[in-house]
Amino acid sequence: MVIGPGARGLVEAVVGVAADLSLPEILTKIVTSARDLTGAAHAVIQVPDAAPVWSGDPAAPGAPLTMPLHARGGRFGELRLRKEGGFTGSDREAVVTLVAAAGMAIDNATLYERTRSRERWLEASHEVTAALLTGEDPQRTLRLIAEHARVVAGATAAAVAVPREDDPGTLVFEVVAAGEHVPPGLAGLTVPVEGTASGEAFRTGEAVVVRNYGRYVAKEQAKVNVQLPDQVTELDSAVAVPLIVGGETLGVLLVAKFGEAAPFTDDEVGLARTFAGHAALAMEFARAEEDRQRLAVFTERDRIARDLHDLVIQRLFATGLGLEGLRPLVTQPEVAERLTGFVHELDRTIREIRNSIFSLTQPAETAEGLRAELLRLARDCTPTLGFAPRLGFTGPVDTAVPPPVRADLSATVREALSNVARHARARTVSVEVAVDASGHSLTLTVTDDGVGIPDEPGRRSGLVNLDERAARWRGRCSVGRGGERGTTLVWTAELNGAGGLR
Repeated sequence: MVIGPGARGLVEAVVGVAADLSLPEILTKIVTSARDLTGAAHAVIQVPDAAPVWSGDPAAPGAPLTMPLHARGGRFGELRLRKEGGFTGSDREAVVTLVAAAGMAIDNATLYERTRSRERWLEASHEVTAALLTGEDPQRTLRLIAEHARVVAGATAAAVAVPREDDPGTLVFEVVAAGEHVPPGLAGLTVPVEGTASGEAFRTGEAVVVRNYGRYVAKEQAKVNVQLPDQVTELDSAVAVPLIVGGETLGVLLVAKFGEAAPFTDDEVGLARTFAGHAALAMEFARAEEDRQRLAVFTERDRIARDLHDLVIQRLFATGLGLEGLRPLVTQPEVAERLTGFVHELDRTIREIRNSIFSLTQPAETAEGLRAELLRLARDCTPTLGFAPRLGFTGPVDTAVPPPVRADLSATVREALSNVARHARARTVSVEVAVDASGHSLTLTVTDDGVGIPDEPGRRSGLVNLDERAARWRGRCSVGRGGERGTTLVWTAELNGAGGLR
């Protein structure tokens, strides 16, 4: 049997279409083969929500021929031809045969692409998980989630939005992964939970698919006077998927395409949702790892604090007692004086170590006590002084000092250290805060080894604030020389019923 040129061309066209697994390539071959087989001047395939695929001169005149394309269990699109002089019966038969073969090829390509898409999403999930298991920084994990989602979904941009700490009703885009055509600076943008696609996904726990996403976001941002780049309004098809683990919604994964791009299909939305589930587990794992590391730090700090208390302080205390026991054996006054100085220095060192122990055992998240506040204040003043002040505490400082007195005490310490930095030219300064055992009175002593306070009364005008703060709590403030060099400031306050004084 001899196959004619027309039949041979039809066979080659059918084989060529069926041999490809790329949907864009298949559609291109269909329009090209249809035009060549029929001699049409123009051929185009129109698929809903997709750009047309055409071959030939769109303006060419001629009689039309429209043939439906069936695939995916339904109507996929239309093949439209135009030929001057009209189409013959053999032309129609050739097109029918080609369209039938095209339907099967489209089904195969769709199935192949669906399988490859699942593989890409799965590979992305594995890479995110692997990054976590190797100890990646949680912020880098968020970037991995966004970037993998953008690439695998063929999207223009992807982002991870989480609730803002100070406003749970607002989502902030912590991480944005964008292609080269999207402007930088999109990270940090916020959207309200109410009235937005991302907020709807976060609130309901369901995926939300929208068109014209960029224009909608721009309109919402305009309500809060936020200027967005012009390109943002071109973001069209978008899907917002909640990041849920253990019944808790951690945030939202958003992927979006530029205008005119094909919208997300149901399969793509389902795959994005599966990926979001894996990503949420990754985020939860990262959060748990942060907590574990934080606990390890607190455990180590607690061990160091115990060692300092049980070993170092006890040995220093024993050494101090031993030096005190030597005092009756010393006959030379100079040696006795130096021995007393060493004992006092050991006492001061013990108090400083106790302050360090207190700092080690204070979690950063807890409300700041008076000791912690004064330690922080001393650190703040260190650059101005040129050295670190010594701090000592005696008695129930954190529990016995009410907030109003605490505020005046902190202000007094800050002003006293500021005066030392400006006028004393000192090399050391110590701050001692003592509360008596009954919790009725407080005494602040600030001592430096500077040039000392001048005798002229005019210099005392700068201490009026300190006097007023002390008088407010039925206390007093005195400043005097600390010996041959230096100045000693003593500031007192009554604590019994201080909370009711004004």
